[in-house]
Amino acid sequence: MAEGQMADVAVTGLGTMGRNLARNFARNGFRVGVHNRSAERTDELMDEFGHEGDFVPATSLEDLVQSLQRPRRVVIMVPAGGPTDGVIDEISPMLETGDIVIDGGNAHYQDTRRREADLREKGLHFVGMGVSGGEEGALLGPSIMPGGTAEAYSALEPLLKKIAADVDGTPCCTHVGPDGAGHFVKMLHNGIEYADMQLIAESYDLLRNGLGMEPAEVGEVFTAWNDGDLESFLVEITAEVLAHVDGATGKPFVDVVLDQAGQKGTGRWTVISALELGIPVSGMAEAVFARGLSSDVGRREAAQAALPGPSAPAELADRKQFVDDIRDALYASKLVAYAQGFDTIRTASEEYGWDVNLGEMATIWRGGCIIRARFLDRIREAYDRNRDLPSLLVDDYFSRAVADAQEGWRRVVASAAQLGVPVPGFSSALSYYDALRAPRLPAALIQGQRDLFGAHTYQRVDRDGTFHVDWSGDRSEEER
Repeated sequence: MAEGQMADVAVTGLGTMGRNLARNFARNGFRVGVHNRSAERTDELMDEFGHEGDFVPATSLEDLVQSLQRPRRVVIMVPAGGPTDGVIDEISPMLETGDIVIDGGNAHYQDTRRREADLREKGLHFVGMGVSGGEEGALLGPSIMPGGTAEAYSALEPLLKKIAADVDGTPCCTHVGPDGAGHFVKMLHNGIEYADMQLIAESYDLLRNGLGMEPAEVGEVFTAWNDGDLESFLVEITAEVLAHVDGATGKPFVDVVLDQAGQKGTGRWTVISALELGIPVSGMAEAVFARGLSSDVGRREAAQAALPGPSAPAELADRKQFVDDIRDALYASKLVAYAQGFDTIRTASEEYGWDVNLGEMATIWRGGCIIRARFLDRIREAYDRNRDLPSLLVDDYFSRAVADAQEGWRRVVASAAQLGVPVPGFSSALSYYDALRAPRLPAALIQGQRDLFGAHTYQRVDRDGTFHVDWSGDRSEEER
């Protein structure tokens, strides 16, 4: 194949995301090699969308590699784990020094770190690339979070910025950092997404079961909220879902959907990773647990028959005030979720030497991705003012916003308890806020307990050192 006819980039794995990413490249003027293990998908792509751009179909990975100009850029879009390792193992011997392998799936960042180190020893670049926006984003412009070497990103940047979403002339793509940084940030994006969706669901539940609104009415509330500080993709689509009527039954769509939420693992990975790093992500954890509980059908059925609710549920006299309070609780709790997410990214960046720019992460999340929202501009501005901000919540703008919302937030959590409506996201976010601002926490008592039953020692407020009380003897204190 002549040099001028060779592909700029290749995609192997033509499921929905891979196919749409390949189409996005082609639509933006790039010559794209395409391959799938089952050739039928490659044929389907060419039959349905071959007219959209310049595709080079390949029947094998070897043919795909041969179709590429150097440095070769191969995007892998297959399921995470074993399938990804299988493609890497098969294709890497066909590549040459300086070629670039890109994993565009939702891989665990530790797998990405391992793969990057392995391929680096072979003279190859490995890029773990987070892609957010779902199938529509992959086609029309996603938020892209690539990790890996600066050299690899330099070779990819013209392609990735061309296909990424664009907000105010700024592509939603930047070099996140070395090895697993890109996939870590994408994982935290998904963790924030879990928390955000849970908070929205709790808002719906309170409006539906607390105020007795019908789904379409609740949808109208979300539409109104989307015109203000809560403007976001998730609030927008919530209104759309609630307005939808099931064609088969004529019932509200949300009433015919089974109330058992699934997950693909990134939320769980986020919570586990945050625990390993010692960062509390209570909102994300509650969102993961809530999905798990929703699917625990046997226990839920047993509890419905055995566990009573409030004997006298609260009566909400001021309906308009309660709607406004829920809006405030949603906004404040969302800010807590984002703050916890950015804290986790910062801690991992320090742990692994990634030097992630938090303001840039807010910038590239403004378009294309699922958690795009109006206040991401505010988050970017906060980190522009102070890159070392200890918490997003202590920025002047956000501290005022949360302070202004807190009275309504507290009323919502209290009313939910009286109504018997579960709000683990709202309540855990409020508890985090109160714990963060508390001058003294009951952890002092926990340290005393630990010293008594396990001689785990403690520190004092009045002098340096580590101490232990002889609890089984004369209770004198000794310095360890």
